[in-house]
Amino acid sequence: MKIFDLTGRTAFITGSSKGIGLSLAAALGAAGATLVLNARDAARLELARQDLQGRGLKVHALPFDVTDANAVEAGVAQIESTIGAIDILVNNAGMQHRSPFAQFPLDVWRKLTATNLDSVFFVGRAVAQRMIERGRGKIINICSVQSELGRPGIAPYAATKGAVKMLTKGMAIDLGKHGIQVNGLGPGYFKTELNQALVDDPAFSTWLAGRTPAGRWGSVEELHGAAIFLASDASSFVSGHILYVDGGITASL
Repeated sequence: MKIFDLTGRTAFITGSSKGIGLSLAAALGAAGATLVLNARDAARLELARQDLQGRGLKVHALPFDVTDANAVEAGVAQIESTIGAIDILVNNAGMQHRSPFAQFPLDVWRKLTATNLDSVFFVGRAVAQRMIERGRGKIINICSVQSELGRPGIAPYAATKGAVKMLTKGMAIDLGKHGIQVNGLGPGYFKTELNQALVDDPAFSTWLAGRTPAGRWGSVEELHGAAIFLASDASSFVSGHILYVDGGITASL
């Protein structure tokens, strides 16, 4: 299965100290990639690095704030000069906040859009500039079923994930001629820290099982195959696509 082999490639994953980001990093590392983890919490990021290193993976950690354009440029430049050219970028950093639309706090709106959308633009642009020079690269932006569907109390989150979907398509259009594929990975409902309150709510879990054709929550390991596919030569003619891994929820009314 050499077409899926990531040996010799460097993968940079934002928001990778926990949850889906850490799990995707583990998957890419198991496929052979050298990993660069990123998050704002340096202590937690170091624990994640030690965890993956303990699994025998090649892994580095570089904490910086992906909502700060200057920090992003400096961080990407440091990765490229001290670790190696970024072959694979996974824009995973994100946050959630649940509140009725009319009461949604303005400061949280700004933090949400900065974390979920600005970071994709800042990191994507900095990495793409260098990928263009090399004439190759893979960019995976983490979308969501909320790129397509709404839910009560998360209108701003859905707005950011809808925007990430369209930014992904626009990036694919502009960067395709440079040998760069840009795609989105859209998780459904997975058991993560971000969703813990919902996981712990029996009424919601019952509703979700009835709403999802697969009849259950997803496990983060079920994202691994899709991530490796989008990061590897197997997807060399796939670009501007959003791959939903959602148990069928976006297919069902």
